[in-house]
Amino acid sequence: MEDEYQNMISELKSKIRKLVDLYEGSENEKIQLQEDNTKLSNQLKQKEAEYTSLQKKYERLELAKSLASSESTHDAKIKINRIVREIDNCIALLNK
Repeated sequence: MEDEYQNMISELKSKIRKLVDLYEGSENEKIQLQEDNTKLSNQLKQKEAEYTSLQKKYERLELAKSLASSESTHDAKIKINRIVREIDNCIALLNK
């Protein structure tokens, strides 16, 4: 009878050790995943900023190209008006 209790106790201790090991492993994995998530979030923000910068550069090049060619003066005027509206919106936001 006492041997049965000893066996049950040792099995219980073994199972508890396994649970603790699994818990610690999952905690370590969680920490690693959080670090990976932070790195990826930072990379995403960097790529979004780079994309925005390149998009603005592309728009400026398109504007310069349209201003250089006399064929699309109407398009150039539209783009200049759009830029002026954006500047006006920025000024209005600064004045608030």
